[in-house]
Amino acid sequence: MASSRQRGSTLSSDELRIWRDFVETTEAVRTELGRRLQTDTGLSPGDYVVLLALSEAPAHRLRSSELAAQIAWERSRLSHHLGRMERRGLIAREECLTDNRGAEVVLAAAGADAFRRATAPHFRAIRDLFIDALTPDQVAAAGDIARALRSRLNGS
Repeated sequence: MASSRQRGSTLSSDELRIWRDFVETTEAVRTELGRRLQTDTGLSPGDYVVLLALSEAPAHRLRSSELAAQIAWERSRLSHHLGRMERRGLIAREECLTDNRGAEVVLAAAGADAFRRATAPHFRAIRDLFIDALTPDQVAAAGDIARALRSRLNGS
């Protein structure tokens, strides 16, 4: 299959159209998911991704640098966002017990509760905008595509 593809820096009109459709549709779905998450739960997509990472972490805590790497955010962006979340009582920042140079981000009870309340409406939106819009074969193909792209990005 790869051998029949055109190589080089040009794209065919079909390849360019498919690429643009992919990018534009992905962004539209992400935007609508974020809008629904905010409207339904009061959490931003950024809040949700931080709360998800902390909810899955051992003892519901991560060093700031580990959290930034895990969610693929710049540390300065994360720091500003954590400040907003801390003021809302969703997380706390504590000194790292094993290394006094860093801080750990800890999931607060209010953050765990907000995350639990947000999960069902968020899953409903994912089902509505993604799963139910596709056939089972298309969902499986989307998984294959995501794995192939991730593999390429990871250099595998």
